[in-house]
Amino acid sequence: MSRKRMLGHKIRRLRRERGLTQAQLAQQLAISTSYLNLIESNQRAVTVEILLKVGAVFDVDLASFAEDEAERLVSGLTEVFGDPLFSQSGRPGGALARQDLLDLASEAPAAAEAVITLYRSFAEARETLRLLGEQEAVPDAPLRTSSPFDQINDWVQGREHHFPELEAAAEEIWQVGEIEDGDTLAGLVRYLEQELALKVRVMPVDVMGTVRRRHDRHSRRILLSEMLPIPSRTFQLAVQVALLRYRPLLDEMVARTGLSGPDTARLGRIVFANYLAGAVMMPYERFWRSATALRYDIELLQSRFGASFEQVAIRLTTLHRPGAKGIPFILIRGDKAGNVSKRLGGAHTAFARQGGACPRWNLYDAFRAPGRILVQVSEMPDGMRWFSVARLINKPGVGYRTPGKSFALALACDVAHAAGIVYADGINFRSDDTAVPIGLHCRLCERLDCDQRAFPPLNHRIVVDENLRGPNNYLFEPRPS
Repeated sequence: MSRKRMLGHKIRRLRRERGLTQAQLAQQLAISTSYLNLIESNQRAVTVEILLKVGAVFDVDLASFAEDEAERLVSGLTEVFGDPLFSQSGRPGGALARQDLLDLASEAPAAAEAVITLYRSFAEARETLRLLGEQEAVPDAPLRTSSPFDQINDWVQGREHHFPELEAAAEEIWQVGEIEDGDTLAGLVRYLEQELALKVRVMPVDVMGTVRRRHDRHSRRILLSEMLPIPSRTFQLAVQVALLRYRPLLDEMVARTGLSGPDTARLGRIVFANYLAGAVMMPYERFWRSATALRYDIELLQSRFGASFEQVAIRLTTLHRPGAKGIPFILIRGDKAGNVSKRLGGAHTAFARQGGACPRWNLYDAFRAPGRILVQVSEMPDGMRWFSVARLINKPGVGYRTPGKSFALALACDVAHAAGIVYADGINFRSDDTAVPIGLHCRLCERLDCDQRAFPPLNHRIVVDENLRGPNNYLFEPRPS
């Protein structure tokens, strides 16, 4: 029943995104407006007949549409109520029980989303104040209460990082430009010249400086830095095609997010243009067939599509087309300081948005093993097991004085999908010794014997005994049952 209740929230969201009134949608579903209102407010269950009509009206995959959003919301709420802010709530251990969070996510999903959004705005404002205090900033400096980047990414995450309209646009670019397999870069150069009357020039670094791509409107040229490797040149040209030829579509998609502000609009346009560029470099049908046939061997896919390791990994998170779905991967990219700069894919994740990563996950091991692909089976405290692939990636710099950047990148999925991945060959998934115990992050992790712990858990009282040294400088009392 809880799953059916969630559908009212989804139907209301789809209706608003398409700009329909309740009366208009009710007419298309052949039901009364009052009955639709009851459905959207979760006071009536969605029958199979109505569900089929919803699928036809909105052209959505019913299997994905009917999936329960509760787990995604519970993950966000767990992070919220794990904050020390709630440690004095009067409850044993401070934080709400998982069943409380599940009840809120199932019965009032819109309220759960609002709580998560409010908390994230609060957390960002708190972090901004802390940083301003540390650096004795100018008193009049503006406070950033909400990041446009996070707003757009949250919206993208809620749509499984898959956009059919952008996939269709990528196919159109291939057809109009008569692009051939293995010739994407040259094909995009021809497309820009013939369709948009723009010349492409690769310029020396002493002219471009740190700029990678520039659209010179006066001379009608696209300038690329000589420091860009071939996959990056292809990607940047595809982004420029998206921004110039498909700007109305990008603006329409930005408007559909319901987010406002010039920075949010510009950033949203770039996010969707980047997605379209990846779809141009790796057309959906061919890429999906290659990925499944090659069992997600990223290096082979790199060679076949002329793409970088990161470009292929990102594209693997978008394979959600009905009838041609890939493995539901999540992607995490972090730097050597522990900052997570990119999160893509499904709702479940072994990373909290605030608080950093678990040091036992193999993501950051990649910094100690450049050039190697690392694999790991990990287990969360709730028993969920992940299979992850991690590798160090490097971004080119601009000469000696402006060195490149390095990131650790990981692709992860539920171990139920691991048999279809080449990197999982030879791993004994039945053995308990195979899985590395990890947590969301230290402040929320219940693994009291972890020798990698950076902070004590919120829900346990610290016991300090100068005559006893365990894995950490402190011990913990068990949480009251």
